[in-house]
Amino acid sequence: MARALMIQGAGSDVGKSLIVAGLARAFTRRGLRVLPFKPQNMSNNAAVTVDGGEIGRAQALQALAAGVEPHTDMNPVLLKPETDVGAQVVVHGKRIATARAREYAAMKPSLMGAVLESFERLKARADLVLVEGAGSPAEVNLRKSDIANMGFARKADVPVVLVGDIDRGGVIAQLVGIKTVIDPDDAAMISGFVINKFRGDPTLFDDGYRLIEQKTAWRGLGVLPWFARAGELPAEDALGLRDARKPGQCKIACLALSRIANFDDLDPLKLEPGVDLVMVRPGEAIPGDISLVIIPGSKSTRGDLAFLRAQGWDIDLLAHHRRGGHVLGLCGGYQMLGRSVADPEGIEGPAGDTPGLGLLDVETVMSPQKTLTRVAAVHAVTDQPIQAYEIHIGRTDGPDRARPFAKLGGEPEGAISRDGRVQGSYLHGLFTSDDFRKAYLAKLDIPAGEEPYHDRVESALEALADHIEVHLDVEGLLALAR
Repeated sequence: MARALMIQGAGSDVGKSLIVAGLARAFTRRGLRVLPFKPQNMSNNAAVTVDGGEIGRAQALQALAAGVEPHTDMNPVLLKPETDVGAQVVVHGKRIATARAREYAAMKPSLMGAVLESFERLKARADLVLVEGAGSPAEVNLRKSDIANMGFARKADVPVVLVGDIDRGGVIAQLVGIKTVIDPDDAAMISGFVINKFRGDPTLFDDGYRLIEQKTAWRGLGVLPWFARAGELPAEDALGLRDARKPGQCKIACLALSRIANFDDLDPLKLEPGVDLVMVRPGEAIPGDISLVIIPGSKSTRGDLAFLRAQGWDIDLLAHHRRGGHVLGLCGGYQMLGRSVADPEGIEGPAGDTPGLGLLDVETVMSPQKTLTRVAAVHAVTDQPIQAYEIHIGRTDGPDRARPFAKLGGEPEGAISRDGRVQGSYLHGLFTSDDFRKAYLAKLDIPAGEEPYHDRVESALEALADHIEVHLDVEGLLALAR
């Protein structure tokens, strides 16, 4: 059976996911079979796994770092927010319920069994399982039914290393405060800590580092400087979406929807040297000098249609189209481009029918069946191959389907308007296909770079592992695993 080590954070977005990915690559280079694991994740940016389910995008990246295929056991419980107070609950890759926050809190104890089953299966196949926590163990109000942090660590007897984000400020108080507020038996599971995202001269933090060691009795395992190439790796959290501004280059805009989902379509575009990627935030207008507007996927298509209209983006999109601009809708964005979106069974919210943007002559009807698969397609316009995945509910049909976006096993997929400037597709991850991306951008008179996208990601993962090797006590971390 494998050893295991858990990386928890002093808060959300402290860099746990990247540290696990970097450690996975570092330990894999030592000849170990490493598998990543996150008991519970919350993300609308999911990856489709080899066993036909879905997991958080971060665990898919960690699997890539470890040189293995992503599997549903790597993230047995996934929460996909649909509203501010409710989320879809996915267990072992499949949706089992939609629950409000209080309802899910009542469900959590019953999910520990599924979590431990997945963990044991991974241990049977690995030399080392790297576990990522969620949020912070300081959330003691959630401790009783916790399956994501100390609840799991105690149940599975996995030692913990705590990560603090110094870039936010207050890292000493965060780490010392966690020791103060958590249960002593939980605190005993923590073997050490790491300081992440340091900028400047790390020796200036020597006194603070020693103070944390003295106050907590935890071992310091290093200060990790800011990793400049983090933006080259796929982001999981929509809060991490950033403009990839390159003044003077061709602008592509993406609408930052309130329930944006599976936005990994943007990852290859933001790395293109000829693309100035603009995230249009709530309250902002779509700029007038845009070549292409992308309407991304959404966890709540009708809800985000209302959100889109509240920002005035419907008016901006019509003006953009009148000026000769191009529009690409992906998954939920494709559904929004049609004449209507109907949800007669109330799958994504209250039952009803919402008028679409009318830029494509198609209509969508939501249904309980979820399409969840990896696919190989051919773009109908450029004849270039596309490796992609589908993760959606609903069926879309109408006259513009006679001009498909792609051919999927000989069958038409997606739709294109009569003028060719509005396109919609259910395919996600399509821009990772280099030849398609180059051909698609060429149609917009945007030159594409020469470096293959996956080579760029692999290079960044290698650099991340090198970065961790230099600044953290990697052998010490491995020695803590049990």
